[in-house]
Amino acid sequence: MSHALKQVFNKDRTFRPKRKFEPGTQRFELHKKAQASLNAGLDLKVAVQLPPGEEQNDWVAVHVVDFFNRINLIYGTISDYCTEQSCPVMSGGPKYEYRWQDEHKYRKPTALSAPQYMNLLMDWIEVQINNEDIFPTNVGTPFPKNFLPVVKKILSRLFRVFVHVYIHHFDRITQMGSEAHVNTCYKHFYYFVKEFNLIDTKELEPLVSVGVGSGH
Repeated sequence: MSHALKQVFNKDRTFRPKRKFEPGTQRFELHKKAQASLNAGLDLKVAVQLPPGEEQNDWVAVHVVDFFNRINLIYGTISDYCTEQSCPVMSGGPKYEYRWQDEHKYRKPTALSAPQYMNLLMDWIEVQINNEDIFPTNVGTPFPKNFLPVVKKILSRLFRVFVHVYIHHFDRITQMGSEAHVNTCYKHFYYFVKEFNLIDTKELEPLVSVGVGSGH
């Protein structure tokens, strides 16, 4: 692993603590299976496919947590450069502005700075993935009816982190020599959401327009 990648992974202050799977659980085994496919250098389009005999919701749940952890790390590496002054609006270039809405303080879509948006987003996702009613950890506990709608919302919002990083902070990623890692993470994410139809094509447009979203 290059020094630059070590910087990415060993950063003392990741943006959020990592969520881990408990050893001995089915999710942990699925997580290991997913990691083994990636480490074997499998084509990412193949690596995202549901393994024979596995439940799709389990496979999706494992990947949502994994993407949260990885994107969290990527944002953590540029968070010092993403400030109220540099990024007063959460956006992806002049055409795309992302407003925050939740069930508590921001009941209407509200324009926020990128760092404010990221903090709210990561907090919100952490609450969802730690909620046993949405992401049950016990084998045999069924997933709720709203599982996929929640997952789609999580992933479409995580995609916005990629958009912001690629369009506003990619020079920093390049300076650190981490662009190959970020590109691979993005491709993995892109192929996964396409495989299971988890993000509207319209949502993916900001990176298609700059030549990233094709996944190539």
